[in-house]
Amino acid sequence: MSTCFVFVLLLLHFLVLLTLNTLSCHAASSSSVYDTFLNCLTSNSIPESEISKIVYSPNNPSFNPILQAYIRNGRFFNSSTTSKPVIIVTPRVESHVSGIVLCTKETDLQLKIRSGGHDYEGISYISDVPFIMLDMFNLRSISIATNDKTAWVQAGATLGELYYNIWTKSKILGFPAGVCPTVGVGGHISGGGYGNMIRKFGLTVDNVLDARLVDVNGKILDRKAMGEDLFWAIKGGGGASFGVILAFKIQLVQVPQTVTYFRVERFIEENATDAVVQWQKVANKIDNDLFMRLLIQPITVKSKSKGAKNNKSIRATFIAFFLGDSSRLMSLITKEFPALGLTKQDCLEMSWIDSVLYWGNFDNTTKPDALLNRKGDPLNFLKRKSDYVKKVIPRDGLESIFQKMISLGKTGLVFNPYGGRMAEIPEGDTPFPHRAGILFKIQYSVNWHEQGLEAQKDYLTQIRDLYSFMTPYVSNNPRQAYLNYRDLDIGTNDQGPHSLEQGRVYGTKYFNNNFDRLVKVKSMVDPHNFFRNEQSIPTQRMQRNMF
Repeated sequence: MSTCFVFVLLLLHFLVLLTLNTLSCHAASSSSVYDTFLNCLTSNSIPESEISKIVYSPNNPSFNPILQAYIRNGRFFNSSTTSKPVIIVTPRVESHVSGIVLCTKETDLQLKIRSGGHDYEGISYISDVPFIMLDMFNLRSISIATNDKTAWVQAGATLGELYYNIWTKSKILGFPAGVCPTVGVGGHISGGGYGNMIRKFGLTVDNVLDARLVDVNGKILDRKAMGEDLFWAIKGGGGASFGVILAFKIQLVQVPQTVTYFRVERFIEENATDAVVQWQKVANKIDNDLFMRLLIQPITVKSKSKGAKNNKSIRATFIAFFLGDSSRLMSLITKEFPALGLTKQDCLEMSWIDSVLYWGNFDNTTKPDALLNRKGDPLNFLKRKSDYVKKVIPRDGLESIFQKMISLGKTGLVFNPYGGRMAEIPEGDTPFPHRAGILFKIQYSVNWHEQGLEAQKDYLTQIRDLYSFMTPYVSNNPRQAYLNYRDLDIGTNDQGPHSLEQGRVYGTKYFNNNFDRLVKVKSMVDPHNFFRNEQSIPTQRMQRNMF
């Protein structure tokens, strides 16, 4: 037997032993963390009978179903390249959350907090470091008080559940929040939150009265106990940087018995560009009762001639919610937005709860109890980005944007008008700064079904290309972004010695002049940076995990 061959055998034997030893150490380490965590929960007065119902290791058959239940982005679903938590915890009462925070600190792992799963970048359930995932879906009670038009809603409830519960108590009350019923309340509100009543009643956070939160010491605090600085920070600054949001007390708003909805499509060949130009000039100034969303999408128009090539075009879809009847709406549109060419037949009068169903893309036979379905739409691969527009994009600019979208193929734009009540509130009243001076917000949107990294690379390149192309038409210094349209392209934080500088890169985009105040609050309530993620608010001086 040659010396070379013996050497190869010895090397292979060494590598096998090394691999087995590594796997053994990893298994032992995971088991040790799990045991430490369970023992800690017991010492924090959580009975073993309850622990067995709320704590899941990767070996538990319920682990993957729970993890995957609220993943809305196929990029992070059941992927071999996507990290998974060491432990999943699903608290059933508020005191469980206190124990989970304290015991995660004892394990020295990162804590990820998920309240709904509409997390475009998955940062509530994936990480590059070992972590425990705290999933709030069991904490979703809703208590409506119609006498003072308020409600307490727990963080794990969905917007659909909230709207349904309001409707069962009153037909003339509503709440100004998002149009997608499967969005989780905790993340939506703490990130700012908006919906189709934004121009009448402001942002979701402009209608928050109180909150309950578990802080880094495991204490349960309400508004009075946490103080106004922390209460300010969680109304748009992202709750996961400061603690675990348990619930919000919200101010309900009065809605008329009849509201009006329309959805009108226009194509380039039907003077859609004229309508888009005029929309920019009126959408943020028109009556506050009216919200008109605009979708811009590249489409393929099938040729009517046999054998002829299909044509590429742009479709502009105007979707409106009006707090009033169709007669008053028609009068407004005819006077201020004639380029749309709206007709009375386009307008549908309905109740507020039925408008919620329409905006949620349900058909007109759907009953309100469909809002209780937490599963959501079929899973897509997706990417989202955001921008803010302060000046009307001129016709030639729109035409060049449309041609760019056609050449790229699939990325669409969603224009959401601002103005009205939300623009009257000073920038510093909440962490959300994008108020006066903003015409509309842009969401960049691309979905795909193709599997594989090549398809993902193609679509991500496409949306980033359009985002770059839009630079001359959007805000700058900083180029602003919306926190709830989470986008890791604009900067991330490795939680190292340069955390503050890294945080400022994305932080000023999300929060503008409010970033520094958020850092001060963070440094005060969580000085060791326990509550952290890839885009969390940093402390003034990094002192992580020095408990």
